[in-house]
Amino acid sequence: MNIPYEKNQKERVPFETYKARYREADPKFLSEVSGVPYDEDEGFFAVTLLNKRYTISHPDFQVVCLDEDGSYAPLLDNLETKILLVRYILEGKKGSFQGNFYAYADMPWGNHYNQVFQGRCVKRLAFSFGSCLDKFCQVMERLGGTKLSVGDAGYEFAFLDDLKLRFMIWEGDEEFPPSAQILFSDNFSSAFHGEDMAAVGDISIGSLKALAKGL
Repeated sequence: MNIPYEKNQKERVPFETYKARYREADPKFLSEVSGVPYDEDEGFFAVTLLNKRYTISHPDFQVVCLDEDGSYAPLLDNLETKILLVRYILEGKKGSFQGNFYAYADMPWGNHYNQVFQGRCVKRLAFSFGSCLDKFCQVMERLGGTKLSVGDAGYEFAFLDDLKLRFMIWEGDEEFPPSAQILFSDNFSSAFHGEDMAAVGDISIGSLKALAKGL
C-alpha cells in the first residue's frame, strides 16, 4: 500500500495497518471478544467515549458522532484516538468491573512504563489544571464525572464505555508545585496494554484542555 508522506506519518502508517486488519476481521467475532456492541443490520460498532456516543462502521472504519454539539469530539479527528479505538476493537478483551481502581504502577506491566507515564500524563494533568481547579471541575461536570472527596478536586468518570478513570489534583502553593494522581478501573488491564493506557491519559487530558478553552 502506498501511503503518501505526511507530517503525522509516524501515526498514519500504523493506523492504515490496523484498518486493514479491521477490514478483514469478522465483526461479530470482534464484538464477542472485546464486548463492543455490533449492530449487524446497520454494520457498525457503538461506543461511548468521554460522554459522547459514536458509531464506527465496518469494514471501512467511518466514524459518526451521535452527540455532535460543537464541543470537542476526539474520535472524529484525533489520530491517536482512532488508533486506540481500532486497537481496542481488534485486541481488547472485555472484563467486568469489580469496583477497584489502581495506579498505573500497580498494573501487571506498570513498572516498565511508570516513569514515562508520570511525566507524560500525571505531571501534565497537575500542571494543566493545578492552578485552575474551577475549570477542571466545570469540564469534569460536562463529562458526567462524579465528584470525589479526594484531593483539592477529584472526579471519577467513564473514559470508554465501562472503563473508568479517577483524576485527582492537589493545588500548588508557594512552597510546593501542584500534584495529581490518575487511577484506572480494574477492567482496564484486559482491555488495553501499557502503551495504550498512556494514550488513554493523553487523550483524556487533551480533551479536558480542549473543552476548557471554551470556558
